[in-house]
Amino acid sequence: MFSYRHAFHAGNHADVLKHTVLIATLEYLKQKEVALSLIDTHAGNGLYRLDGDFAQTSNESASGIQQLLAYAANATEPLAPAVQQYLDQITSFNGEIKPGTKRIVYPGSPALLQHLMRPQDQLHLFELQPADMRALQGNMAQGPFANHTHVWHADGFKDSLKFLPPPSRRALVLCDPSYELKTDYGQVSQWLSDALRKFATGTYIIWYPVIPRPEAHELPRKLKTIARQAGKSWLHATLAIKTGGKSGVQLPGERAERTGMVASGVVVVNPPFVLREQLQQALPELVKALGQDHVAAHTLESSA
Repeated sequence: MFSYRHAFHAGNHADVLKHTVLIATLEYLKQKEVALSLIDTHAGNGLYRLDGDFAQTSNESASGIQQLLAYAANATEPLAPAVQQYLDQITSFNGEIKPGTKRIVYPGSPALLQHLMRPQDQLHLFELQPADMRALQGNMAQGPFANHTHVWHADGFKDSLKFLPPPSRRALVLCDPSYELKTDYGQVSQWLSDALRKFATGTYIIWYPVIPRPEAHELPRKLKTIARQAGKSWLHATLAIKTGGKSGVQLPGERAERTGMVASGVVVVNPPFVLREQLQQALPELVKALGQDHVAAHTLESSA
């Protein structure tokens, strides 16, 4: 498995997919004035310097956000709205980004949620890694609505459930563990089951890596089954930037195998009804922008 602290992977292709979906979903939910509870079960640092030691060790952002920024700078047609929304948020943390620069502050999910929340909303962030938790506290204290932002040094799988259902009966919950431990896959499934039992109408976004591990292959199927058994709609999207060699895994409907973390997916339970159409436009563009070979691909399916 890939070494995990998220600072090594900030701004990679998986973040591009996850954060494009997260922003599009939140922007839709904000159309109603009723307060939202925003929850991130595995928050990380919140903010990352792409020219820092961690990010430069892996340089994964070069094939993620930095490649997307270069693509956007050379685009002759307007980008898909969901992709443009995502890039607008990156720009809002940096100002104008000069082509080729690595001096980029990359906002993780906590920073994006905090930046997009409203005065009536509440943000709950969970992080167990002590150094990351302290960095998260400092980063969130400097952001907007700091007094509505709550950082918990706690197990996001277990303790996030304490905030469901929220008083307003509206919530957006992101679950994106590292999956460094095999047990994470089972915990994600159990967490979603428990969350839907406590609060069936929340919107849940679950990110996962597409890697050569049986648990990773089975996870989206299990999550869709849990949603279906609860009578809830779901959406499943994947993005792969290149193929792999032997001992790989496949996207839904594929025969070609992929190795390493060259692909990832999101399952959204109770997705906004507009999200499928937004991703139908955004995903092909992300493949075009980030694809590294002729078999770069995306998939998109939903219960409706």
